[in-house]
Amino acid sequence: MYSKNYPLNLLNKISDFMTFPMQLEQIIVEEKVEVIIAAGTLAGTLAMLVHRKTNTPYYVSFYEPHVLYMRDTGVWKKYDPRYLFQLRWEREQAQEAEGLITVSEKFRQKVITNNLSSEEKVRSVRNAPDLFTFSFSEGDRAMVRTEFVALHTTVGIYVGKYGDLYYKEVAFSIYKTCFDTIPDFRLIILSPQPQKEIYKLLQQYQIDTAKVHVASVQHREVPQYLSAADFAFATIKSYPSARYCSPVKIGEYWANGLPVLLTEGVGDDSDIIKKEGGGATFNLQEEGSVEKALQQILQILEDPNHRREIPKLAQKYRSPERIREAYAYFFGQKQEGQK
Repeated sequence: MYSKNYPLNLLNKISDFMTFPMQLEQIIVEEKVEVIIAAGTLAGTLAMLVHRKTNTPYYVSFYEPHVLYMRDTGVWKKYDPRYLFQLRWEREQAQEAEGLITVSEKFRQKVITNNLSSEEKVRSVRNAPDLFTFSFSEGDRAMVRTEFVALHTTVGIYVGKYGDLYYKEVAFSIYKTCFDTIPDFRLIILSPQPQKEIYKLLQQYQIDTAKVHVASVQHREVPQYLSAADFAFATIKSYPSARYCSPVKIGEYWANGLPVLLTEGVGDDSDIIKKEGGGATFNLQEEGSVEKALQQILQILEDPNHRREIPKLAQKYRSPERIREAYAYFFGQKQEGQK
């Protein structure tokens, strides 16, 4: 099912919520569907509306506070109809769904503490990458470094967009600090944003563009560039609801053995880093925090075993096996109840 792609996004949403539930109801009847799994809270709203008409049980995976993300980043205002409706619908999903799979343990605890759902109905599974695909490759490292960056340099990498949930100017200020403090530093930026915009920001912060490789590549090519890097940036804005998110890029970085420079207060990951390693966190409210975090990153790089040790964090916290376990819990539980 596809949206109509009206010029006004609000019209698209209205159309979706009017037509999709009816189409889903027809599919449920024709195919004798017994259960619905909705990926994300927007899909969860559709599943909830269909459930109320058909009494078909539903589960919501990737259950996260989408409405808070949109509010905290300024995309939706508190008086926006989308905000008001989605806020209510997310709460109702938590109360009505047979089970929820949150993307962070912090959000799981919040859902339970606020009595939105019972403990046995909520599991947490952090967003998981393909650990094998994103594993380190010495061959890829040599190939990319030979072609794009000097062989004997310290290379940082950023993968993703700038703006909205992610820092823009702050990120480039941090890159400048890296060039100023790390000898022979080089930078790789993989982003879907226009290269002209990125080069303009590099020039704005007086960064030598000859020492930066900017590209937009297919997702399957990203592991090659990660292997060529020494550490990675996860410059996510420290908005209040960021503590509940689960950036998949952190799992990808860890799977490749890269220590991560991460904003403090993001998801479960900043706490994991503080307790178990795998990078360093910075707090923009604390003077010298970025420089201190970079020194921690450099200390990690001095350990010859770090590239083998860090993937253990990805295996422990970001393995796709956790997804299988969550579904086995819910559906195994249901089958036992039917016996």
